[in-house]
Amino acid sequence: MSSMIAADLVDLDLSAATKEAAARSLAERMVARGRVTDLDGFLADVAAREAQMPTGLDGGIGIPHCRSAHVTEPTLAFGRSAAGIDFGAPDGPADLVFLIAAPAGADDAHLTILSALARHLMDPEFTGALRAATSPAEAAALIAGEEQAEGPEAAAGPTAAEEGEAPFRIVAVTSCPTGIAHTYMAAEALEKAGQAAGVELVVETQGSAGFTRLDPATLAAADGVIFAHDVPVRDKERFAGKPTVDVGVKAGVNRPAELIAEVRDKAARGELTAPGSPADAGRPTPVENAGEPDEGYGTKLRKWLMSGVSYMVPFVAAGGLLIALGFALGGWDINKAPSVAEHFAWGQVDSWAALMFQIGGLAFGFLVPVLAGYIAYGMADRPGLVPGFVGGAIALTINAGFLGGLVAGLVAGGTVLAIQKVRIPAALRGIMPVVVIPLLSSIVVGFLMFLVIGKPIASLQNALTDWLSGLSGANAVILGVILGLMMCFDLGGPVNKVAYAFAVGGLATPNEGSLKVMAAVMAAGMVPPLAMALATTVRGRLFTKTERENGKAAWVLGASFISEGAIPFAAADPLRVIPAAMAGGAVTGALSMAFECTLRAPHGGVFVIPLIGNPLLYLLAIVAGTVVSASLVILLKSARKPVPPAVAETTTEVKVPVAA
Repeated sequence: MSSMIAADLVDLDLSAATKEAAARSLAERMVARGRVTDLDGFLADVAAREAQMPTGLDGGIGIPHCRSAHVTEPTLAFGRSAAGIDFGAPDGPADLVFLIAAPAGADDAHLTILSALARHLMDPEFTGALRAATSPAEAAALIAGEEQAEGPEAAAGPTAAEEGEAPFRIVAVTSCPTGIAHTYMAAEALEKAGQAAGVELVVETQGSAGFTRLDPATLAAADGVIFAHDVPVRDKERFAGKPTVDVGVKAGVNRPAELIAEVRDKAARGELTAPGSPADAGRPTPVENAGEPDEGYGTKLRKWLMSGVSYMVPFVAAGGLLIALGFALGGWDINKAPSVAEHFAWGQVDSWAALMFQIGGLAFGFLVPVLAGYIAYGMADRPGLVPGFVGGAIALTINAGFLGGLVAGLVAGGTVLAIQKVRIPAALRGIMPVVVIPLLSSIVVGFLMFLVIGKPIASLQNALTDWLSGLSGANAVILGVILGLMMCFDLGGPVNKVAYAFAVGGLATPNEGSLKVMAAVMAAGMVPPLAMALATTVRGRLFTKTERENGKAAWVLGASFISEGAIPFAAADPLRVIPAAMAGGAVTGALSMAFECTLRAPHGGVFVIPLIGNPLLYLLAIVAGTVVSASLVILLKSARKPVPPAVAETTTEVKVPVAA
């Protein structure tokens, strides 16, 4: 640990008022020490992790953390705030802030040390000593373990064995998206609560340092199971047939005693809730309980849909680009070529074009089934895959297309969740996940898609296709504006993905209108990073040194249709960057539709220009939007109150050591 923390990484008078400012202040210390190579890129990764789940903990602790490609080695910075900073903890602001940075490929030894720190944060003696530290060196030594916090040992209650009773045995699994902090803090909290309650509790931590499976004998002897997790539990079927409490990882940190009491109560009532088994009738399933307590069904619906879209996109990219490459090499009639399995000439370009086209067509054929399958997976875990894929395949069969896949995925996931709520005899529980659930859910989904909802959805899909085919004039321009605004609103976030998914869905049944939509979406998505690159080139003094460096990379990212290239700029100055980006995106989307540009590839940026209809006008639309966006961001930044030279020097000119 001593290599990860030093006195110059400690700020005992952290003056930041917000969690973003606190993370920046501590990250700047990491930059100065050469542990972080790109300040804004690293902060964007921290913000992305924070968006998944607030990192505030009870007891006045904030632990912003992430794994990032901009980190050279595992590092910890510590700040102590007199006023407190809101990190989203239920009990109020945090006065102890730990910024944990791990490289994207950190080795297990370093991550194990960081996880040990996470466990220490649950010790009030440790946090009390940090609050009393009088110098950065003392605080760094405490964190590194070179000084021991002094204080009385907590008295544990008598164990069941000491009282002559058989102990109640619990096994638990903890995990979080990053697997660095919450995973191990929840484990520590559960273990301490177990000691206090006089139960035997063994935790399997599924974190970044890997995990060791619970001993089968320990698992077999367990009287109950606690899952405190925000990512799927690995090998979850091992825990079948046990009373189970399934919650988010923060519940394991904040209320471990309640979870232990709940699983003991379930065991006393003989309630078995485990993977593949039904949950209590009328009670929420584990998937419905996932996320934060106040998370509504609208948020969950968005997550389920995005789960399907995220798994679908690689099929879209590979299939779409191969199809486009086939057209580029063989012309527009390549779709009439015979099967390459029967007719292939090694020396003919047309044969290679047909090969690319046919491979791409097969990959593209998975688009709707994968979308439906992984929407159902996002709702009901692995039991949702079979009915989801079946529903997606039926959607293709009845020409319900992209909309059919969306509905089939939701129906499949909902059907599995409904089946899991039904009480069944104990003798059948073992075959539920592999036989009963796939069989019953596939029958239900197939019946609904073929005979009830499939035909209306297919009619709606055909109407949408006809509408896109007939788009022209003002209607096309308005749609281009809307799509451009959506693509630039959150730069790769949910709104951006909705617009992209709409465009990609049109490629499943391509026509002139859907190809125009795809062109407008890609053009608008290229604008934000290109605009930031242009702005940093034209008026570099308005940007920090790090932003100017990011601007150089943004040229390539924008040209490649990677909207996320503008995220570091938006994270640092959202009120100026995002509106400017949206304005430029709207201009580009409108012009692309007005120029009737088309695109058969779902990705590629300027590298697929030969596959674009009206390529010169398409480039003109992108340039126009880029200029508008760059001009607006320069205007907005120039209008803000000037920063005093002394402050500007300390906040913008961070010296980054250059490796030899």
